[in-house]
Amino acid sequence: MHSVNVPVPGDIVRLARGLASECLTASPRRGHSLVVKRLPDERLQGMIREVRSALDGVDPFAIRIEEIDLFRQPPTGTAPVAYLAVESAGLESLHRDLCEVFDPVAGFEGEEYDPHVTIARGGDAATLLGRDIEPREWTVDRLAVWHPGREMEVESIAL
Repeated sequence: MHSVNVPVPGDIVRLARGLASECLTASPRRGHSLVVKRLPDERLQGMIREVRSALDGVDPFAIRIEEIDLFRQPPTGTAPVAYLAVESAGLESLHRDLCEVFDPVAGFEGEEYDPHVTIARGGDAATLLGRDIEPREWTVDRLAVWHPGREMEVESIAL
């Protein structure tokens, strides 16, 4: 499934990888992403036009990460899932706006949307819960449309 993602800065990727390396039995996340909204499997160029239209007038917004949290029973895949919890009123507003254009995916979006950057899943991932981390902030000034099959960004959209 395609998605609109916030590009994750290098220092956040390094933080997540470093934390994952402390787990002995959990599976570390291969690529680190921050999903804003999953997109339906339709013609890619048509979806991108709709996303661009929905983003018209959206200004850059701030994101803050200051704690590690856990999905004890994720909707899919192996539990538990340790993640960097994301706080951002701008991100949540953007998610709601995109849910008006593209239907929310049950179990993940709408009221269930919990923005995060996954660190590790399964095994001893829960050992990371409660670890102190230095708060990190950045300003999002662009978004990326992600192609799942190719595992790559196929479009960049400046805010």
